[in-house]
Amino acid sequence: MNTITNEHLLSQIRTMGQELRPTESAAQPANPEGPDFSAMLKTTINAVNDAQKYSSELKTGFENGTTDKSLAEVMIASQKANLSFRAVTEVRNKLITAYQDIMNMPV
Repeated sequence: MNTITNEHLLSQIRTMGQELRPTESAAQPANPEGPDFSAMLKTTINAVNDAQKYSSELKTGFENGTTDKSLAEVMIASQKANLSFRAVTEVRNKLITAYQDIMNMPV
């Protein structure tokens, strides 16, 4: 099971932020051997989706009495999934805002 942790999500966001900062020589082309943004974003979204599926399965299992997980474990999984989703939503909002700012720039 591929679950996402808060630390993993924060480290990915920090890595993306460091990659987006301008370097000393901005005229140089980007490093083609560096991490692929789209692959990183897809991996993160899939991890958030997995966390939400796992949380949903735990909730259903707890409600039906078919799981050996405690209520605390179910609630923690639910909160992790919720936090991960909110973090990805905020990243999406920032990307949309950046895109709109770029599109509104005069040429």
